[in-house]
Amino acid sequence: MHHHELASLGQQLRVDAVRAADAAGSGHPTSSMSAADIGAVLLAHHLRFDFDHPEHPGNDRLVLSKGHASPLLYAMYKAAGAVDDDELLTFRELGSRLEGHPTPRLPWVDVATGSLGQGLPVGVGIALAGKRLDDVPYHVYVLSGDSEMAEGSVWEAVEHAAYNHLDNLTLVVDVNRLGQRGPTRHEHDLAAYERRLHAFGWHTVEVDGHDVEALDRAFAEARSTIRQPTVILAATRKGRGVAAVEDLEGFHGKPLKDADAAIAELGGPRHLRVDVQKPPEATAARRTVTNAGGDEGEAPQTELPRFDVGDAVATRTAYGHALEALGSARADVVALDAEVGDSTRTEFFAKAHPDRYFECYIAEQQLVAAAVGLQTRGYVPYASTFAAFLSRAYDFVRMAAVSRAGINLVGSHAGVAIGQDGPSQMGLEDLAMFRSVHGSTVLYPCDANQTARLVATMADLKGVRYLRTSRSDMPVLYGPDETFPVGGSKVLRSHGDDDEATVVAAGVTLHEALKAADLLEEHGIPVRVVDLYSVKPVDVDTLSDAAAVTGCLLTVEDHHPEGGLGDAVAEAFSDGRPAPRMARLAVRDMPASATPEEQLRKAGIDAEAIVAAVQLLVERGIAP
Repeated sequence: MHHHELASLGQQLRVDAVRAADAAGSGHPTSSMSAADIGAVLLAHHLRFDFDHPEHPGNDRLVLSKGHASPLLYAMYKAAGAVDDDELLTFRELGSRLEGHPTPRLPWVDVATGSLGQGLPVGVGIALAGKRLDDVPYHVYVLSGDSEMAEGSVWEAVEHAAYNHLDNLTLVVDVNRLGQRGPTRHEHDLAAYERRLHAFGWHTVEVDGHDVEALDRAFAEARSTIRQPTVILAATRKGRGVAAVEDLEGFHGKPLKDADAAIAELGGPRHLRVDVQKPPEATAARRTVTNAGGDEGEAPQTELPRFDVGDAVATRTAYGHALEALGSARADVVALDAEVGDSTRTEFFAKAHPDRYFECYIAEQQLVAAAVGLQTRGYVPYASTFAAFLSRAYDFVRMAAVSRAGINLVGSHAGVAIGQDGPSQMGLEDLAMFRSVHGSTVLYPCDANQTARLVATMADLKGVRYLRTSRSDMPVLYGPDETFPVGGSKVLRSHGDDDEATVVAAGVTLHEALKAADLLEEHGIPVRVVDLYSVKPVDVDTLSDAAAVTGCLLTVEDHHPEGGLGDAVAEAFSDGRPAPRMARLAVRDMPASATPEEQLRKAGIDAEAIVAAVQLLVERGIAP
């Protein structure tokens, strides 16, 4: 397109953004109008994308970090012929693919956006795949707002991109000066952004965001820059082209009051179509990510590590060995860590498969975001850090579910059982955190063979998968050939109909429950012990059977009482099933430094506490 046609396309995108928001009666047209010229130049001259084949390996990727500007994105799709005008005007309607913020319900959208500060970190993950794994010269474009540059996650991504020399990544910052409630921190001071990004090692280009010729040159410069990511700092005006709203406060997130007048001022509706450049055919020959040693579609034969019953092995150690083995069997498995790989045991994978290991340093938001980005390219990521520190990235986990992303997250050093390090290092909220994520799976193994099996099983699940591992060595209870289906449990002690109470535990407390069961049997109190390794989904049938026989359930968890194992068990009886008497042992006080044994005793979740609680239940006549 000639430059005058690019300017006309920009106006068309503005008009369509106004029309879409007007039809919906809500939306963010002014935020779309500021970036319309950026979108026009990118779509017509620089994006290489086959809209008929969004899965094409060579397609460039576009992440709309400022997801509220979705009317612009949908207007671009219309200009490319991917959606028609009728669909454009279903914006925000029930059942429409064109949601208020983009989601992968649209085949051209890789990840959901709208929680600001996430687009660039995820874009870094996609760019890492292109640079280190795919070896395909696709380019990743991230369109960001200036307000979200205040988010710390952006600067985690900025540093990570520069450190990894991601010259296949271009960030465009739509510096339109106005945020939701007024001016942004730096307003139109492009130099303020330039100084910061340059200091992090980025190539910077400052441009008038409404000068299509200058934008054209800037995108070309970005694509030709090597060994550095590029940021295009584009000075724009919010609501560009309509005098009633241009560069004025108070119009964020509102359709224009007089849409017809605004459309006329913008030159009226246009019907320009863009023949978007397709990626070179050569890029279709990308190395296909397949499982080693098997035909396409055949299940991988993973030779998992085998541990002898009675040996003492930490579940975090079993995780590391199992992940290494999984990486040997499957070329699509990748691992990420937040600079604690020696503790999480991800280092075993890193040494065996260095080409598929990603060190994210102490940047947990970037850790999860990179995993989300990598899975968009067909990889199966396992991202690990201490369970406590995953809370720092919870918004990324939440948005991963909105993105329909398949990621495996592994939190080690969970609970008071870590001992002397104290409460800052103890994951005591993680089960609740991950149980509340839509479509998630939450697993909590108690021994090495169980851990290894669950690590392999996780690879083929959907959605967000969480595995909780423990720091201390624990006895191996299960043989290496035992299976552990998701949604299942194991009954490790039972005297059949003679059981007087049921103890439900997992992980560290499962071992305490077994000790307690032995002590109780000496006191003439037979109990059933259930290993609830699958915390979500939970084994309703086994719990119901136990409740029917024993009449009472005691849950024991190295976790706060809110939202963890106890709540998972209680919810099994929330659908009208006969509910047993329930008691819960959990970490109710704030821990301090102590040995692991002292921690369990002080928290009231050790074998002695379990014995006392069961005796109390039985003596009260609750159990038959």
